[in-house]
Amino acid sequence: MATSTEVASHSRTNRTRTKGAESAIETQPGVTIWLTGLSGAGKSTIATTLAGRLESTGSRVEVLDGDEVRKNLSQGLGFSKIDRDLNIRRLAYVAKLLTRNGVSVITAAISPYTDTREEARRSIGNFLEIFVNAPLDTCIERDTKGLYRKAYAGVITAFTGVSDPYEPPTKPDLELHTDRESVEESVERVLALLRERGYLAGLQAA
Repeated sequence: MATSTEVASHSRTNRTRTKGAESAIETQPGVTIWLTGLSGAGKSTIATTLAGRLESTGSRVEVLDGDEVRKNLSQGLGFSKIDRDLNIRRLAYVAKLLTRNGVSVITAAISPYTDTREEARRSIGNFLEIFVNAPLDTCIERDTKGLYRKAYAGVITAFTGVSDPYEPPTKPDLELHTDRESVEESVERVLALLRERGYLAGLQAA
């Protein structure tokens, strides 16, 4: 049975650890982890898994999924270049507000154009461009909604990778090859980059 002295000592140790963890979170800089790639490349799956890993370290995390942003923030926009760019600018603006308040923001959006992604980088500052790369054939195989089939049939027009261009990053901060990496392997590589760049300073890996 623990003595009162032992209990008090344990309590003080826990408080010290808690304060230390809170201090690390307060001083941790925010960052936007910008996942870009074709539909079906694995962006959303990586975003969800990565968010869980970051939350387990005590990080404040928000995931901004491209489909959710279109439904809630960019409703009514089409898929012309002008509309796509406007959608990404809105996404980047929200990410910037969260990032400057110490949040780790994970965006999962195709964001097909280089100039708009670079604009987001300049605007946000703490920005890591992650190219979620998978061959088109792999993306088609993963397409449970049949979007690629509809795009090739002409039912869906202006579909990125089929009837609309995708400009892959030429110098991403990290390139993930999801056709030959597991989700866990990809997430570990992102976490390693975050530690290397100082965005997980003071926090332990899960």
